[in-house]
Amino acid sequence: MLIRIAEVEIAADYLNAYKKILQEEAEATVRLEPGVITIFPMYQKENLNHIRILEIYANQEAYAAHLKTPHFLKYKTSTQKMVKSLKLVDMQALDADLMNKIFLKLKL
Repeated sequence: MLIRIAEVEIAADYLNAYKKILQEEAEATVRLEPGVITIFPMYQKENLNHIRILEIYANQEAYAAHLKTPHFLKYKTSTQKMVKSLKLVDMQALDADLMNKIFLKLKL
């Protein structure tokens, strides 16, 4: 699995537009891409323009395919001027089996 947290800072003037575009991209990604486990956008409560996106892909190939999709390319090009900073932090699960249990709970 490939696990990543994207740390994004958005220019305040573009925050609402960015959030709308990101929501559309995340929804399309989860709906259309079988190799994407999740794209889960969040924002800091005390710093609204600091976005965090939890990205989990089945493997490196799923991530590479995601980067070529029309919905990701639209997101990337339409938000480029909105993003003040972007940091991609690769992560490693401490307990991969626990992840399966977490996602099973969502089906309750």
